[in-house]
Amino acid sequence: MVRMRGLSKRYGHREILRHIDLDVRAGSVMCIIGPSGSGKSTLLNCINHLERIDGGRLWVGNELVGYREHNGKLYELPERQVARMRQRVGMVFQSFNLFSHMSVLNNITEAPVRVKGVKPAEARAKAQALLERVGLGDKGAMFPAQLSGGQQQRVAIARALAMEPELMLFDEPTSALDPELVGEVLAVMKDLARSGMTMVVVTHEMGFAREVGDDLVFMDGGVVVERGHPREVLTAPREQRTRDFLSRVL
Repeated sequence: MVRMRGLSKRYGHREILRHIDLDVRAGSVMCIIGPSGSGKSTLLNCINHLERIDGGRLWVGNELVGYREHNGKLYELPERQVARMRQRVGMVFQSFNLFSHMSVLNNITEAPVRVKGVKPAEARAKAQALLERVGLGDKGAMFPAQLSGGQQQRVAIARALAMEPELMLFDEPTSALDPELVGEVLAVMKDLARSGMTMVVVTHEMGFAREVGDDLVFMDGGVVVERGHPREVLTAPREQRTRDFLSRVL
């Protein structure tokens, strides 16, 4: 579903991502862990072309993300084409980014109606079904400020799913939540994984990575230090840098 070859990203003279090679298999869950500033969130943003890459290539499916290639050179696509490509990818951020002036139901129907041209009645029916799926079937008429953080994040997941993406990206989706609200969001993500959705999850929830992940990637300093099955990496990491990190978070 996702291929990265030599992916690089700089801010000025600072290298944020350094020659990343990764593959995400369709239907799998890849969890990415690492210290703050290691490049995890930047990597997700590059997959969705919210950040422009400075080197290498990145594909979602068979489509080069954000660029066309001609005679070995990359040329950035117009924003309209980039927006079309983004419809294939759902993204859930640390902060919920809901429209505060819209009801929960309207938050979910806005993009399908305006971007994809779905009929409003059809979009509302789909939104209601998604709210039922995330355990918020009775919250459609409420506004974000009336919901808990965990409920808002579940609405954000439903909103992303309303666009029927092929790939879901999660950028530390529980880090802004009170501890007692984390479980309800992780339960929705586990259900999504069981349904076969391809997911890339930046997380500090090691239990989730162990239980749900198919691949675990440890990043530090803009590089992939270690990758393997979550249980293997978490219980018997090969690299000293991974061991040092896990000794502080487990």
